[in-house]
Amino acid sequence: MLTEFSFPISIFLYSFLSIACALIFSPLSIYLTRRIGLIDRPGKFTHKIHTIPTPLAGGTSLILCLLFLSSIFGLWNDKFTQVLIIAVAIVYLFGLLDDIHGLSAVPKLTGQILASTVLIVSNVSVHFIRSMSLPFLSPIMASWIDIALTLFWLIGVTNAMNMIDSMDGIAIGVSGIAFLFFVLVTSLSEQANLTEISTILLGIATGIYFYNVTPARLFLGDSGSQTLGFIVAAIAMEYAPVGLAPTSSWFVPILLVGMPIFDTSLVVYSRIRRSLPVYRANLDHTYHRLVALGFDERRAVLTIHMTAILLSLIAFVTFYLSPVVANLIFGMILLTGVVIITLFDHRK
Repeated sequence: MLTEFSFPISIFLYSFLSIACALIFSPLSIYLTRRIGLIDRPGKFTHKIHTIPTPLAGGTSLILCLLFLSSIFGLWNDKFTQVLIIAVAIVYLFGLLDDIHGLSAVPKLTGQILASTVLIVSNVSVHFIRSMSLPFLSPIMASWIDIALTLFWLIGVTNAMNMIDSMDGIAIGVSGIAFLFFVLVTSLSEQANLTEISTILLGIATGIYFYNVTPARLFLGDSGSQTLGFIVAAIAMEYAPVGLAPTSSWFVPILLVGMPIFDTSLVVYSRIRRSLPVYRANLDHTYHRLVALGFDERRAVLTIHMTAILLSLIAFVTFYLSPVVANLIFGMILLTGVVIITLFDHRK
């Protein structure tokens, strides 16, 4: 366990071994997915812009590394990690079925609800309404509202990460940035179990990134992007800032996944405005808009990653501000996002 080591040595050791594991398991996952024919072929759908058949191996590499490293580091003794891995396995399996057979929205949503239920019954959920002790809400009603918020958060972030995975390296990079933030803040809050799992996931994401960055040797697939989104959302719920009231820290998880949320909001707004099906893939994501503005592929991806880093830094800074100032900053970020979405979608 992490607490048995000094902090810097532990972070280095966990990160190094996790990166090495991902660098080893990714080629194995590529081999396995090629053997079963799990290949994303060019031209299969109109929104596919790659030109080389690419294995959908990212999710398999992620889950193999997570299972292996959790056993090596003895994380199975931690209740949260146990529950998280069980729930993540459900998301991965439904995502894998989607990669193979192309599931409709209902089966995918069923898998996400099932995985979310595993967390909720284990008391891994949002406690925002209950913590406020509102006099006009009974404890039971407050609990039900928190459960609804938990489902909305987990399912929303899971699908948002899936939707932003529109180009090589975007989703795995955004997830890695979130895991890095969790390593820093959970160490400050002395949540050693979250620091451990976050460090491992940071290393795994870094290793997979080398195979997913352009020119990609593997794609994440729904099994990878949905799994990443679910993990980020779950860790964000479990993280508890020390000495901070909910009124000054409730929006921190939203900022950590600000780019996937922005991209999903942009896509949903754009498609509803044009009377198009929301869940039908198209070339209308943030990445495609940046390319249309003249960015090359690498600069467009880098811009998304740099924005995710900026939002994470702002989230960290708000810890040291008063609730009024922190919420004011968050409101300004929301307003900026709305303006950018409007400009993006109304540009000819």
